[in-house]
Amino acid sequence: MTTDIVPITRALLSVFDKTGMEDFAKELAGFGVELVSTGGTAKLIAGTGAAVRDIADLTGFPEMMDGRVKTLHPKVHGGLLAVRDNPTHRASMDEHGIAAIDLVVVNLYPFEATIAKGASYDETIENIDIGGPAMIRSAAKNHAYVTVVVDPGDYAAVLEAIRQDGGVPYALRQRLAAKAYARTAAYDSVISNWFARTLDYNDIPYRSFGGKLAEVMRYGENPHQWAAFYMTGDKRPGVATATQLQGKSLSYNNLNDTDAAFELISEFDPKVPAVAIIKHANPCGVATGATLQEAYLKAQRCDPVSAFGGIVALNGEIDAAVAEEIVKIFTEVIVAPSATEAAIKIIAAKKNLRLLVTGALADPKAEGVTFKSLSGGMLVQSRDNGRVGDLALKVVTRKAPSEAELADLKLAMTVAKHVKSNAIIYVKDGATVGIGAGQMSRVDSSRIAHRKSIDAAQAAGIEGALTQGSVVASDAFFPFPDGLLAAVEAGATAVIQPGGSMNDPAVIAAADEAGIAMVFAGMRHFRH
Repeated sequence: MTTDIVPITRALLSVFDKTGMEDFAKELAGFGVELVSTGGTAKLIAGTGAAVRDIADLTGFPEMMDGRVKTLHPKVHGGLLAVRDNPTHRASMDEHGIAAIDLVVVNLYPFEATIAKGASYDETIENIDIGGPAMIRSAAKNHAYVTVVVDPGDYAAVLEAIRQDGGVPYALRQRLAAKAYARTAAYDSVISNWFARTLDYNDIPYRSFGGKLAEVMRYGENPHQWAAFYMTGDKRPGVATATQLQGKSLSYNNLNDTDAAFELISEFDPKVPAVAIIKHANPCGVATGATLQEAYLKAQRCDPVSAFGGIVALNGEIDAAVAEEIVKIFTEVIVAPSATEAAIKIIAAKKNLRLLVTGALADPKAEGVTFKSLSGGMLVQSRDNGRVGDLALKVVTRKAPSEAELADLKLAMTVAKHVKSNAIIYVKDGATVGIGAGQMSRVDSSRIAHRKSIDAAQAAGIEGALTQGSVVASDAFFPFPDGLLAAVEAGATAVIQPGGSMNDPAVIAAADEAGIAMVFAGMRHFRH
């Protein structure tokens, strides 16, 4: 029978993160709670003057095997799992001298930090906690009688409950048990995924992903959806690890778009200033330049209408010159590795504009996994870390691209990798001049990009279309010549595409007839 208020008479304390433990243990002792502990935690508690009983005294067995075995004992788990009002359980406790444990405070070996620092295989294995998760799960299962704490942030709530009610109420025990199982699940997820990655075990029969709550959001993609942001512990530079210097909290959509923006801008060599402007997870302008200010102005020219209310990502330190340009129009978020004090001051004049600094660019070549939920399942794949600069490009037409065209082709394919498929990207002089995204037909993507380039040209006071004399990239092969011909009509002089269609000969022939150059990259970049 569940009891609402359970007094705490005996507590087992065994923590790696000792934040707040001295004060917590002293208060428990002041309430008359018997303290049982292990190793360094016991030493810390003893240093406060509080009486503490070593776990070996409780179990009758010494800590052994380099600490691998110390709490895995019936006197520990019997004290945690016993149903207190079950006569059979109570008889077993009496027969074997098992004392009830009412409170367990455990946090785990720092496995996440161990792999983050690149520890050796053997060191990583030694940092897999066994006794901790076992105690946590035993206590959480028996939360009808036992309180379990895995987070120092919960010490105050437990102490307040004891102070006010003389014990811990059932509702709090339930919440702490739920948190405990979530913690061990996330911990095991990190371990299992480390094994999968280390052993290249891609057909692992079970897969899970865990994270730690960073923020509960006001809502999700739409106001009727709830949302929260969880951090996986991956130290990859980006929105999860960035420092927000100013502005209101980021929304669900802000986080999603900022991540897309920063992943794209991280593709660029930091020695070459580059700027990407993102709207609804798609770039609406990307450019390189002699300075970030020049790159920003070139990127904005591609689609000035969509740039309004967008996310701006830069691959270098934001200076005053580019900051002055960015704040001229409404912008949701700016993200970059760093910013000068002068730039920060300029941006601060827009109090709602979020400014994030990441400290570094993400490594576009780094391996990793991405995942998305489906009804009743989950899709997992390796991160798309293919880069056009690493590929052996093949000229398949009679005409070869010029050196300048080739540079623009590589830029176009880099951007195409980060645009929703079907993606068509026009580039000229180091800047996108037309972006077609997310269409069911590649021909439609090409025509939309051309149409938007005409609008952008008119806004800039230029006759015709910005795509005239540009190059174009397609994220996947042209199944028929019509997509290629639409690009030719838009003014493209060179094309880059993966190749691999049964109709490649017909597409190549159409390019030759049009007198343009075409390059096969040999790698597709669908993005859904």
